[in-house]
Amino acid sequence: MTRQRELRLNAFQMAAPGHTWAGLWRHPRDTGSDYNRLDYWVSLARTAERGLFDGVFLADVLGVYDVYGGNSDAAVARAAQAPNADPFLVVPAMAQATEHLGFGITANLTYEHPYAFARRVSTLDHLTGGRVGWNVVTGYLESGAKGMGLAGARAHDTRYEAGEDFLEAAYKLWEGSWQDDAVLRDRARGLFADPAKVHRVLHEGPYYRVDGQHLSEPSPQRTPVLYQAGTSSRGRLFAARHAESIFLNGHTKAIAARSVRSIREGARESGRDPNDILMFLGATVIVAPTRAEALDLRDEYARYLDVEGQLALVSGWTGIDLSQLDPEEALAYVRTNAMQSLVENLTVPGERPFTLADFAEFGPRGARAPFIVGSPSEVADELLSWAEASDVDGFNLTRVVAPETLEAFVDLVVPELQSRGAFKERYREGTLREKLFPGAGPRLKDSHPGARFRDPGRLRPAGGPAALRATG
Repeated sequence: MTRQRELRLNAFQMAAPGHTWAGLWRHPRDTGSDYNRLDYWVSLARTAERGLFDGVFLADVLGVYDVYGGNSDAAVARAAQAPNADPFLVVPAMAQATEHLGFGITANLTYEHPYAFARRVSTLDHLTGGRVGWNVVTGYLESGAKGMGLAGARAHDTRYEAGEDFLEAAYKLWEGSWQDDAVLRDRARGLFADPAKVHRVLHEGPYYRVDGQHLSEPSPQRTPVLYQAGTSSRGRLFAARHAESIFLNGHTKAIAARSVRSIREGARESGRDPNDILMFLGATVIVAPTRAEALDLRDEYARYLDVEGQLALVSGWTGIDLSQLDPEEALAYVRTNAMQSLVENLTVPGERPFTLADFAEFGPRGARAPFIVGSPSEVADELLSWAEASDVDGFNLTRVVAPETLEAFVDLVVPELQSRGAFKERYREGTLREKLFPGAGPRLKDSHPGARFRDPGRLRPAGGPAALRATG
């Protein structure tokens, strides 16, 4: 029997009562409304680690969805990712309750500064023992930009240019400011660190400037594992250059495969090994001991889907006000300043056009990604089929009803995958990066563009012997 590929799994979550399926917070067994309680996150983390998940992937958005109907009323009333909490703050509690589980945290670089952000991430990397990843996003909501005092969001491609600048500054801080042997902890001499081995970084980019030493001593991974979720044309270039793990969607195997192929080709052109990037496909899974029971659960959950909340989400994601779309009218391609990759996927030539009814469906069309319902063996069959056809490495499993859909997957599907040799039976030792990439070290691979900033030989003085500027 040919051994199956080993799937990777993340629990896809958000610090909000509602996530990608609006209205399911109303289900009598759902605990999503407890998103602002630590015990909610501790329980989630323990379940995910019991299932040997690679991580909890925490989505986030700065701003509210106010495209639908021209205001945020539907999003606020229906809890369409509003309210939401800071995902960084729930990680320490989950880390304390687990030993191996990783944490992919979404943060919008547009409203951060590399100097302070680098310290915050390094702090979490220390506190978790090297189990932190950063989902690099550049933001798309006008409401978020206005909330931050700006006139509006940056243009789509400009956001990625700013992202390049941000990451270069962050790499300099994480990789080049402190040498490996800078920290002494020498009690006898009273020396904690050698100042000659702690270097000042000068970065003068078009969007960000830094003049200072990194505030944190080197963490286990230094640079966190880098996630990215943009699969537009410009987003794929950015991801191919920087990402180590990519989160993508696609309601057909052909669409998902096309995105994966494009990113891997881009990585090769950037001088990276395409296998250095893991691909995670979003998926909704409803499983029960029998197919009949799973279908009953699907129908039960569907009764709680909030159509207006769902349309508010899709309007925000696409930048298209769906309240202006006639019920039978097909969504047409419009270049917006929001998620261009989603608009492209929903209007791909040759696919059946999407209408309002599709966006309100609790099923494959509404999911915009794999929507799998069945017994444990049927779910395993489908996951492996999608992985084989689209060349993804694993799945981000969308929250449906918390905690029961995650618990059902852990109890029913994980053993089925393990019996087929398609899922690990124990965690590997090491940091998140070492767990995700067997044989790799805790730090960025040498082929990654961030790695070139770690060698002091690539730094030159700028204002004094300890004031070094990264070049390249």
